[in-house]
Amino acid sequence: MPARKYHNILYLYANGRKLPKIKPPFVPSPVRQRMTPTSALSNADADLASVQALAPKLAAIKTEIGQRIFGQAEVIELVLTGMLAGGHVLLIGVPGVAKTRLVSTLGKVLGLDTRRIQCTPDLMPADILGSEILEESQSGARSFRFIPGPVFSQLLMADEINRASPRTQSALLQAMQEYSITVAGAPHALPSPFHVLATQNPIEQEGTYPLPEAQLDRFLLQVDVKYPDRAAERQMLLVTTGAHDPEPQQVFTPDELLQAQHLVRRLPVGDSVLEGILNLVRAGRPEESALKSVQQYVAWGPGPRAAQALMLGARARALLDGRLAPSLDDVLALAKPVLRHRMAVSFAARAEGISIDSIIDQLCQPLM
Repeated sequence: MPARKYHNILYLYANGRKLPKIKPPFVPSPVRQRMTPTSALSNADADLASVQALAPKLAAIKTEIGQRIFGQAEVIELVLTGMLAGGHVLLIGVPGVAKTRLVSTLGKVLGLDTRRIQCTPDLMPADILGSEILEESQSGARSFRFIPGPVFSQLLMADEINRASPRTQSALLQAMQEYSITVAGAPHALPSPFHVLATQNPIEQEGTYPLPEAQLDRFLLQVDVKYPDRAAERQMLLVTTGAHDPEPQQVFTPDELLQAQHLVRRLPVGDSVLEGILNLVRAGRPEESALKSVQQYVAWGPGPRAAQALMLGARARALLDGRLAPSLDDVLALAKPVLRHRMAVSFAARAEGISIDSIIDQLCQPLM
């Protein structure tokens, strides 16, 4: 397909409706830079080829994970969306719904160096970050040597993260935001890519420490893992209790994941999608919202990171689905995973049985 025609199709598709014909050459807003028409068109051709080449591999990744994780297709899609967007994901679900199995399978399929932390109240920051030890050489000279902790991995699973103390939870703040840590005043860069997939049990509260809002905001998505349906649970019983449990095969490499993440940031976004994201996020803030339910029942609304998460997540979801640009449907599909841990209802709302999900449903109505 000629790149000029491709640009026009992208714009029409991203806006989700028929628009008047645009005089070529047209470059969508994310790539509307100081460039010659020739360079813009060549970049478009390269991105189109990359999207087409990635489509079968991304489909193979979902198929490979689906052979070990049953009845959680939506969860798999959301976790992959979060990773393609370059973010971290918080998995919340009761024990036994394959949260840990999903993370370990994902690491093998994507070819990532995976480490696991089992969070407990006595876990210390040094158990995650690493520590310095004093060494003495053969000549008698003494020096400190840094021993890296499990955070120096490409995929870090923090199992039952809310069981760790606030001091230990805070050890991940810098790593999740800046992709580096500081020990004894010395900075240490983390491997690339770097993702944190944390799990949490919602039904057990004794001996737990709720994550602070600043830490929750570092997670691109909060994914609620539900029970599988009957057919999926039946298949799971037959596969996991038999003599042979299939091992996942590697489909991707870390370099390919990085390239896909860079491609996500280059996908064009239509003005209607951009305005939809802004309207959705700003309508959730009690100080600015025109919705009475938000003014009355929301204690605090989503910050700018929510809009960034929707922007990147919508692009990643489109790429995962083999599409060339995101639409408002992608924004609506990601509204709850992006917003539910970045908003809080007031005590009065909880007393009346009003949940965050019901508030988000009202926020999404104007975009439908």
